[in-house]
Amino acid sequence: MGLYFNPSNIGFMRSLRSKIYVDKSGIISYTNSVLMTQQSYICVSRPRRFGKTMTAEMLAAYYSRGCDSDEMFKNLIICKDASYKMHLNQYDVIFLNIQQFLSNSIEIKDIISNIENKIAKEILTIYPGLSQEGLIDVLNELYDITQIQLVFIIDEWDCIFREDSIDEKGQRIYLDFLRNLLKDRIYVGLAYMTGILPIKKYGTHSALNMFDEFSMSNPGELAEFVGFTQDEVRFLCKTHKMDYYELSKWYNGYSFLRVDCVYNPRSVVRALLSQSCSNYWTQTETYEALSIYFKMNFDNLKNTIIRLLVGGTQRINIRKFSNDMVTFKSCDDILTLLIHLGYLRYHLRTSEVSIPNKEIADEFVVAIDDANWSEVVETLKLSDALLKATWNADSKTVAQIVDKMHNEVSILQYNDENALSYIISLAYYTAKQHYSIVREMPSGKGYADLTFLPRKNTTVPAIIVELKWDKSAVGAIQQIKDKNYFDSFQDYSGEILLVGINYSKKSKSHECKIESHFKQSR
Repeated sequence: MGLYFNPSNIGFMRSLRSKIYVDKSGIISYTNSVLMTQQSYICVSRPRRFGKTMTAEMLAAYYSRGCDSDEMFKNLIICKDASYKMHLNQYDVIFLNIQQFLSNSIEIKDIISNIENKIAKEILTIYPGLSQEGLIDVLNELYDITQIQLVFIIDEWDCIFREDSIDEKGQRIYLDFLRNLLKDRIYVGLAYMTGILPIKKYGTHSALNMFDEFSMSNPGELAEFVGFTQDEVRFLCKTHKMDYYELSKWYNGYSFLRVDCVYNPRSVVRALLSQSCSNYWTQTETYEALSIYFKMNFDNLKNTIIRLLVGGTQRINIRKFSNDMVTFKSCDDILTLLIHLGYLRYHLRTSEVSIPNKEIADEFVVAIDDANWSEVVETLKLSDALLKATWNADSKTVAQIVDKMHNEVSILQYNDENALSYIISLAYYTAKQHYSIVREMPSGKGYADLTFLPRKNTTVPAIIVELKWDKSAVGAIQQIKDKNYFDSFQDYSGEILLVGINYSKKSKSHECKIESHFKQSR
């Protein structure tokens, strides 16, 4: 048993003994199915806080001959799988956390040398008669003697590309090292790598093109293991007596073809333990990157971010992304990076991105402030005042605030009702604390422009906003009534504020009319 060769199961034991543990051992069924096949090279890219290291430690505990893990797994999902006993603690495992080696070395060549020496030293302690010419020779001879294939588990494989982002020569050396260690080697039974970024691309090919990649843009068969699923979070909320809908608002929002609702696991755990929904998205180097890209405003990024912030989507092309944090040729490249960092949800069917939840939206607001997008910051600061004026049916103040916001956020082309909708959505940004806000919600005989559905345990009135372009606010109110937009509040009883907002091209100003109505429960 060593630190790197056939490690113990202590790391996974810590996870099992934690106050909250969600069983994700089902992923072992997949890794067992691809052992010693053409699909045995797996690269999993996930944002920070999504349990990559926990999964790596679990796999090491399951496969390593350096420990007896049956007691740990016997009550987990994987123990019911037909392949469970066949592979349990049957393999020589090499488990590396590249971040640890990077912290103890300056040059990439030193990192590689350190890795080779430490692995070889541990193997030679157990098998002193093996060759000492180099790590690959040692591994070839080890397999020749034992006829046991190796399982490689490499955690944080991509940290070199994030922390030494400009050392392209060193990155190539590192990729060549991994390729020579793993590709077409008879001793490799399984190679499982985790990181934030997908495998780095150089030119038209990758040095590690034997890997199947499971990323935030398409996790494929491993989708249910990306984060917590809806059923898992519902069960946790029930056992820990927390409001599922509140937790969902904060941490849900990622989805894939195979799994509709995926939650940020670390944030869910922190919320359950503290009995409080808040922002647990710890600032790391990925947050610093977010702020830097906002400051660059590359390829008119600002307009796109505003649309995303108010609940819009943006169609992008993710295929040209170079899988690093420095090579950007378009706004799409930056948005693709934000998918992998967990700041955006990618809709595979439509090739669109959106902001997944409240926790991430709050991070965007902080980054906007850091980027000195002063006009957007000022608009957000006025949002509270606008909401209070709406609640007070102070139509004059609402019109004045919207005028000011329009003048501040002049970066959006303001020439139709759709652009007006974006401005109004941004203007009511802080209303998300009290409402679920739906654009173009089907109701009655048409679609209400903006519908504000009060969240549970709130006492605020519902709101319907109808927008007009060069017509009248009175006409907007009348349309709400004529088309019976009240139908969007089927299970609601209480006050509903009807808000009509019109923009006049001639005067370049807004007018507003607000009426209060009461809806009785059916």
